[in-house]
Amino acid sequence: MGRPEDERAAERAAPTEQADAAEPAGEQDAANEAERFVDAEAAGGPAPGEDEDELTVALRERGEYLALAQRTQADFENFRKRAARDAAAAGERAKSGLVRELLPVVDNLERAIASAAAGEAGGDGRPPEHLADGVRLVHSELVAVLARNGVEGFDPRGEKFDPELHEALSMRSEDGAESGTVLDVVEKGYRLNGTVLRPARVVVCG
Repeated sequence: MGRPEDERAAERAAPTEQADAAEPAGEQDAANEAERFVDAEAAGGPAPGEDEDELTVALRERGEYLALAQRTQADFENFRKRAARDAAAAGERAKSGLVRELLPVVDNLERAIASAAAGEAGGDGRPPEHLADGVRLVHSELVAVLARNGVEGFDPRGEKFDPELHEALSMRSEDGAESGTVLDVVEKGYRLNGTVLRPARVVVCG
């Protein structure tokens, strides 16, 4: 005797129901895989199935760009320092030129002071003392301006002749003086911030 019609219908429907039950499980696996991919990407690591060499290349390129940026920054800093040094040197050269032009003025003022003092002592009708006082005042103010700008004079009278500091205009003998000693200073020497701006012009014992 055959099976009832209801049982055969139930068997035919069973595979479909099983397939329907298995389908949600497959969708869940796909969702889990996508979630793992997103998590790996957010963590900065390679996603499942991604080529590991791409990460290595990216890290190497990042290092190269960082090194290039550091070199560029160092080059710019060196350029900035070099430009500052060049500007300072240009300022010093300009100051040196100005001071060299002023030094003869100082020399002439000093000669005027000496001449006025000699006239007062000899009574030969030369300018009165009050004029000499005015010249001394101008001279002292000019010397003060030069000193504020790093200029200082030096008088090597009695010192040993030094070609780096002195310029010999003439030589003469003098009793009791050692050969090579500076006897007279025709014009004082000047330094600008420790560097010889003009050597002293001197007479040396021969």
